[in-house]
Amino acid sequence: MFYLPVNSQELHSFNHNGLEREYYLYIPEYLPAGSPLVFVFHSYGSSASNIMAYSSMNDVADEKSFVACYPLGTTDIYGERFWNVGYEFHSSETVDDLGFILELSQYLTYEHHFSRNNIFSTGMSNGGDFSYLLACEAPNVFQAIAPVAGTMMQWIYNSCQPNEPLSIFEIHGTDDNITLWEGDIDNSEGWGPYLDVPSIIDFWQTENECQSFIVDTLENFNQSDGSFIISETYYNCIYDNEVKL
Repeated sequence: MFYLPVNSQELHSFNHNGLEREYYLYIPEYLPAGSPLVFVFHSYGSSASNIMAYSSMNDVADEKSFVACYPLGTTDIYGERFWNVGYEFHSSETVDDLGFILELSQYLTYEHHFSRNNIFSTGMSNGGDFSYLLACEAPNVFQAIAPVAGTMMQWIYNSCQPNEPLSIFEIHGTDDNITLWEGDIDNSEGWGPYLDVPSIIDFWQTENECQSFIVDTLENFNQSDGSFIISETYYNCIYDNEVKL
């Protein structure tokens, strides 16, 4: 079975708990049935169309043969789009984003015959935070997550007991001045307490019972930006998982 191309600029609707939720869906041309599904979550104050444009994930979907879904967060009291991960200033928010994505994933795999065993999540900042929530609460649905500048809120970390831990790929800048590398357990920034990146990686490599570790410095393609990239990989884990930073 093959699919015809879908207009990736069209916004689809999905009713969840009486709320009309929206998402973009990009299906590469002639994609076979049973192909993977990747959710891409925007950052706080951003949008589905924005991350679809700057992430170039549609191009990657074409190259790697998967479906890319870009859900749209609801609007908070400040008029900003968000994913409900329990930020301090969202204490009055009740939107069930977790339930929305789980229902949407079930609907998409059934309606379009995508793979039920190869569903993944990535996202930027708030979207990365939400990916960690999915990893903790729905490891039976998602195979792996790849947060970019994401973190684990302390309440998510404290309650996280995945029955089947999954692979993690975190991309994070040590100079990030919004989602701090060193975390913010004291909540000095007002988002709510959240962990430092090394502790998050340590949590997941422990959960995955990883036995081996390798560190490498990647090739520095831009000598003028003052940065370099270190790759840390934990492997020989259960279920052949890996944890990468």
